[in-house]
Amino acid sequence: MKRIVYVFCALTLVGLNSCESKKPEAAKEDAKFCLSDSMEKIISLDTAKIIVSNEALQLSGEISFDENKVVKIFPRSSGQVVEAKLSLGDKVKAGETLAVVKSAEIAGNYADITSANADVIIAKRQLDNQEGLFKNGIASEKEYTEAKQNYEKAKSVKTKLESALHINGGANSNAGGSYSIAAPINGYIVEKKVSEGNYIRPDMGDYLYTISDLHDVWVNANVYEIDIPKVKEGDHVEVRVLAYPDKVFDGTIQKLSEVLDPMNKTLRARIMLDNSQFLLKPEMFAKIFVKSKTTHNVLAIPTSALIDLNGKNYVVVYKSKCEMRIAEVNVNKTAGDITYLDGGIIAGEKVIVKNQLLVFQQLLNQ
Repeated sequence: MKRIVYVFCALTLVGLNSCESKKPEAAKEDAKFCLSDSMEKIISLDTAKIIVSNEALQLSGEISFDENKVVKIFPRSSGQVVEAKLSLGDKVKAGETLAVVKSAEIAGNYADITSANADVIIAKRQLDNQEGLFKNGIASEKEYTEAKQNYEKAKSVKTKLESALHINGGANSNAGGSYSIAAPINGYIVEKKVSEGNYIRPDMGDYLYTISDLHDVWVNANVYEIDIPKVKEGDHVEVRVLAYPDKVFDGTIQKLSEVLDPMNKTLRARIMLDNSQFLLKPEMFAKIFVKSKTTHNVLAIPTSALIDLNGKNYVVVYKSKCEMRIAEVNVNKTAGDITYLDGGIIAGEKVIVKNQLLVFQQLLNQ
């Protein structure tokens, strides 16, 4: 009888131990993370897909003027700037006054022309007198010829002074010594290096204004030496700027430089872009994606799905609201909104692309 009691007690203890051993598994099952209804509404899903890709090379660069439509304006005569009302970025029309300069040189040119006019009148009068005397036999032919030569010299000096005035002051000058600097083309003031009160001289070698027609702009892309074989004239490119992250500007590579920039050891690739909406501004930083003509199949996900942690990339794979996992992925290349993977997940799996960090933290902590 005692033996039966001992056996019963032993079986009872084994049963209790087995029950206790199952308790952690039940607790673990209860702790499994599931999306709440409210959280499920704020996430978004997308699917990892195999797509046909033409390999995109990413370059950096900047927006600049179309140098074929840029005019730099230099001073024609020395003097003091008495008016410079237009500012950087202002739109101007051809012939519009940019600045007014008070110049002693211009005043001196007008004085010289006045003197030259008087010399021409005197020389003409002497010629007429000598011509009358010569015809009446009083003056010699030599005297008549000298009078004619003096008249031609006086006219030549006057013409020379008028030409110099036209070059130095142009039609927009006056006898008071003021001349106007006018815009030669329609466009925008993209550089201004002068203000009222400044003294200017032609020998300073610096320009006063730069005017550009911004309907077209250039993108100067930097091509590193290792990437030179991948870039060709005529390649299609997509350009993005920080100011408009969701907008893509399409263009083609027009010109490749034949020499490397000695400062940064890169080759310059020039791209022309239509800028009829005037969204692109000179000096903007740009990212340029060069599309290759060769294609291949790659696994791709939206770039927004990536989570960067300690130098590694992760995504949250979604199967159901209670079945999710963290997967480390190997990023091959990122091209704008699309990231190409070398592994970590398979095609057809769904990943969370919005508010995935909230789910990621919960999965880490469970």
